[in-house]
Amino acid sequence: MDEVTQAVENLKKEWSQAVAQLEVCIAAIESCGKMGKGTEEAMSLPRLNGSAQDALQLLNALQCRLDLLAEQLPTFEEVQSGQATLGSWKEQYQRLRVRLRSANLQAKANMGKAAQEERELLLGGGEESTIRRRNLHHKHISCLEECRYANSILSGISVRTKAGMTSAAESITESLRRSRQLMVQEVERSANTLSTFDESTSVLRKAEGEYQGHHSLLMRTRGLLSTMQRQDVLDRIILTVGFLIISLAVLYVVSRRIGLLTLQRKLADAIRSGSV
Repeated sequence: MDEVTQAVENLKKEWSQAVAQLEVCIAAIESCGKMGKGTEEAMSLPRLNGSAQDALQLLNALQCRLDLLAEQLPTFEEVQSGQATLGSWKEQYQRLRVRLRSANLQAKANMGKAAQEERELLLGGGEESTIRRRNLHHKHISCLEECRYANSILSGISVRTKAGMTSAAESITESLRRSRQLMVQEVERSANTLSTFDESTSVLRKAEGEYQGHHSLLMRTRGLLSTMQRQDVLDRIILTVGFLIISLAVLYVVSRRIGLLTLQRKLADAIRSGSV
């Protein structure tokens, strides 16, 4: 099993134990005041609340540890399960806080009722008061035994709570150390990526400068090609016009020569006929 998965399973066991201990503590607070000794129980109530607060702090620390470990689980399904467990823990934590508040209200009500009963017993008389004193005495004894049992449990809770908080702090420190190492690695990777981006940016800038130079050269070449094309067209027009002029001149010369030859022949024929 993966180390992170095993750590999550251990957290679940610690959570169950801490919840059970806190429920015992809440039950002891709820029963506070039922013995009829309002002053003594009022003095023990802060200690009970202190133990309950220690248990709540332990539960809060376990939530923080699970929140850190849930993101480090190897598979996506385990991550989803860890987050769901964390959500249920938060809801249970809120319910326990509400129960603790209700238990304190119940303890105050019990102590007020016990004080009232003590006053009635002290001021009352007769057989009924004697029976009530006897019943209250038995009730004191049974409640005292319950209180002693709860105190022994709470002592164990206090020791376990401190040990659990110490282990929770160590686990949180270890998780933070691993998170710091991951963050350092990510920072180094980001720095390498940024340096690569800088090099790519410089290469792109050089390529852009070369492209600008080639672009200006291409523009000049295009201008020269346009000028040569216009000159070629002009030369063709000049050649065509010259060829036409020369052709007309040749035709004219040929036609003139043909006309002179015809005239010479006619004169020759006339001379010959005259002589005859």
